[in-house]
Amino acid sequence: SQYSAVDTNPLSVYIMQPIWNKIIKIVPLWIAPNLLTFSGFVMILFNYFLISFYDWDYTASGTSPGLVPTWVWLFSAFTTFCAYALDSIDGKHARRTQSSSPLGELFDHGLDSWATSIFVLSFFSVCSRDNGKSGVSVYTMYIYLSIVLFNFMCSHWEKYNTGVLFLPWGYDISQVVLIAAYLLTGTVGVEVWQKPLLFGYYITDVLVILLIGFSLFLSFPQTLYNIHRAHLKKTLKNDSLYEGLLPLVSPLLLFILLTVWVVLSPSNILAKQPRLFLWMVGVAFSNVICKVIICQMSSTRPELFHWFLFPLALVVYAAISGLLGRMEEAALGVFTTLVTAAHVHYGVCVGRQLSEHLNIYIFSLKKRVQE
Repeated sequence: SQYSAVDTNPLSVYIMQPIWNKIIKIVPLWIAPNLLTFSGFVMILFNYFLISFYDWDYTASGTSPGLVPTWVWLFSAFTTFCAYALDSIDGKHARRTQSSSPLGELFDHGLDSWATSIFVLSFFSVCSRDNGKSGVSVYTMYIYLSIVLFNFMCSHWEKYNTGVLFLPWGYDISQVVLIAAYLLTGTVGVEVWQKPLLFGYYITDVLVILLIGFSLFLSFPQTLYNIHRAHLKKTLKNDSLYEGLLPLVSPLLLFILLTVWVVLSPSNILAKQPRLFLWMVGVAFSNVICKVIICQMSSTRPELFHWFLFPLALVVYAAISGLLGRMEEAALGVFTTLVTAAHVHYGVCVGRQLSEHLNIYIFSLKKRVQE
């Protein structure tokens, strides 16, 4: 299917696009667009692990400000900007080198589906978890992450039904806010997040309120409106309501299972291992959404239950029934490792299959030699 995306965000159209159009001119024509996409993702990943090294349990900013060195925050601002830039120019570069392909589209959106959670998880180190005086609770973090992922899912569910990807306004705004937040933290120190800003509210509270407001009152209604408009114009991809709603079943079941684990965990797993648990949420979500993206690109129907829901259901049952006992944390560790490995393996396999099928290399503009 032909890729089409619509971007109506003034921030993007009037400010960011002119910047990207300047940056793209310095990218050599022999560089493959997927290399740009992948480099941005690797930077986000490296930055995430760097922050994790200094702040594994999300307490550094709250209990001992200065534990994370200043250069790390400035480096975070730099990597976030680079990833944002690379993600914004990869498509332009593909058109410039006439190398646009379904592989590139999948590569871009697939990595985005994973990067989305990593951006959020890195940012949590800035606001730190609740320590009685400041910070946000681990449950707020879980809800916050879920809302961001819900937003991401909505835009791809919409594309599954309409064939057009309406780029959510939240994307550019969130990237600019992230970069600003890292710069602010690097220059002023994490203390800035721990003083009330207005009427006893902290900056973090304001950001959470903004996020929820944006999602529930802007993004989600816009998605429904776009689908409704396609329905009126008779341009919907799917005839039946069942088929239209099918891609939402697995992500919703995933969210329900994870929430059951969070709420009913005997050892309060989210409070004990927030970083591990939230990482697992992000990876699991990315895998489920990648399937939806592939179905939407190939005009096939997604299966009702993603395979991943079965092992997750078993682990959740074993945890909340007390079967795991003291092994709950260890089980989460093993499960997270397996899920991450499975997701990487899946990505590599799909990439290989597509590159063979389309007769192109993933990271090079040279054509493959026909066997």
